[in-house]
Amino acid sequence: MNEEQVGNSLPSEEHHEGGFRPMSELIELDDLDISRGGPHYGAFIEEVRRLMDRARLACPTDELALETIGVLKQLNDKLDAAIVDEWSAPTWTRADLPSRGNITLPPFVVDKASRDGVDARITFRTFHLGGNRAAHGGQVAVAFDDLLGMAAAMHAGEVTRTASLTIDYRSITPLDTELRVHAWTERQEGRKVYVRATLHDGERLCAEAQGLFIVLKPGQQ
Repeated sequence: MNEEQVGNSLPSEEHHEGGFRPMSELIELDDLDISRGGPHYGAFIEEVRRLMDRARLACPTDELALETIGVLKQLNDKLDAAIVDEWSAPTWTRADLPSRGNITLPPFVVDKASRDGVDARITFRTFHLGGNRAAHGGQVAVAFDDLLGMAAAMHAGEVTRTASLTIDYRSITPLDTELRVHAWTERQEGRKVYVRATLHDGERLCAEAQGLFIVLKPGQQ
């Protein structure tokens, strides 16, 4: 995103009091520092995603399970030394990475974000499997929630939280396929921001969503 796209959607100092902190550094401005986590953070996140993909379908032997448990324990012990608080983590600062480097989200790339809406490309991987090579509906919901929230915040120029989210699953959402998401605000009534979104595989509609997001007052969580 650029400065024009961001508009006034950035949280202020007041929002940090008991709620959101100032996050101007988390949006892709010309002077954004995307060095947090270092130059290898993207590769680190990708390897974690690869591990998640394999764990989703792995059926290890006893020997492999014990060996893997030992390796993972050692790795977790190493990572303990790197744990920081949520506001210091790279997760929300890495606008140069898919889903801002957030491992909890299906990886997506935002092509456009403005007051008029958000356009993104998203790929559900093996980890997001629901069954029969289709993405789990809950994973689709996670993606919609994040991108609808972005659309609501961009339109309102304020920090928002999800109040309600309804999803209609129209057809199978495939794995390992680049899909298109379009999210936009239908209207705003005071602090209520009504949003919609669609998920497409080419011309085929996979799912659509509608939600209500609430603009937070300063200090609200």
